[in-house]
Amino acid sequence: MKIVFFGDSITDCGRDRADEKSLGIGYVKILADKLRPIYPDMDIELINKGVSGDEVSDLLARVDTDVIAQKPDAVVMMIGINNTIHKFKNGKELDLVQFEKDLTELLTRLKNAGIVVIFLEPFLLPAPDKLRMRKLFNKELEIINKVTLKLCDEVVAYDEMFVGLAQSIPYTEYSLDGVHPTHRGSRLIADTAIKAIRKHLL
Repeated sequence: MKIVFFGDSITDCGRDRADEKSLGIGYVKILADKLRPIYPDMDIELINKGVSGDEVSDLLARVDTDVIAQKPDAVVMMIGINNTIHKFKNGKELDLVQFEKDLTELLTRLKNAGIVVIFLEPFLLPAPDKLRMRKLFNKELEIINKVTLKLCDEVVAYDEMFVGLAQSIPYTEYSLDGVHPTHRGSRLIADTAIKAIRKHLL
């Protein structure tokens, strides 16, 4: 079974782009190290196609070459946080109507190619400099939830999970900057994503 991981820096996480087998040091690598021992007799190929800084439109632009051309059985995707981040850090406007169109087309292309789509919801933890981003991010999440629940085979709700945990545990346990997960945060992503993936192992 072939699974492509598709997304931004949270997926990328230091992978060597010159090495197709490089999984980086984040949740993809942790997940791989957990998944393979569970199915020692199964040929499972995992490919990391995360690119730091990507938005939904960037994934749409490279989905044919980086995912569909690989002919995977499944794609595991986390994307969306940079659409909000770039508005506040770079002044790039977030057109929510276009965002919905791009996300819908991206997921539709994958489904039309016969690929199982497992969507990992982006998240934003309450770091002081990220609090001002929450209102816009919530609007983005509404669109993500509407589109992914309609088009994806599995959706894992990380924002609700992480924000809930941060009510009783310092958010820095899971992300120092509110966006990029710590090792503990990456382990949590891997542990929950693997449950969704296992439902679709051939």
